[in-house]
Amino acid sequence: MANVEVSLKEMMTAVEGAMGAAIVDYTSGMALGTLGGGKDLDLIVAAAGNTDVIRAKVRTMEQLGLKGEIEDILITLGSQYHLIRLVKGRHGAGLFLYVVLDRGRSNLAMARHQLKRVEADLEV
Repeated sequence: MANVEVSLKEMMTAVEGAMGAAIVDYTSGMALGTLGGGKDLDLIVAAAGNTDVIRAKVRTMEQLGLKGEIEDILITLGSQYHLIRLVKGRHGAGLFLYVVLDRGRSNLAMARHQLKRVEADLEV
């Protein structure tokens, strides 16, 4: 099992093209930890904003009567991918992993695979 710090390092090193990573509590919108980012990528602001994205999607699923759980959410920009993966299980309820990828250097399928692995090892 990996703690927040180890998981963030794993996200930044194992995911090719990672520019920033965060582990976020979407019940409060607060980041439990961040790594990377910079003045053009404020991960604290992104954590709060992506909390709203998750809440909106959950609400929409409820209104539509859709069953099942969200695995991940992908936001595609011209030069970046923003990948959000909800953490399952009792140790991660209410959390999500967030990684920003350089679109030209990343492999989206591998990034999703690596985030799934990080999620499985996360212990909060």
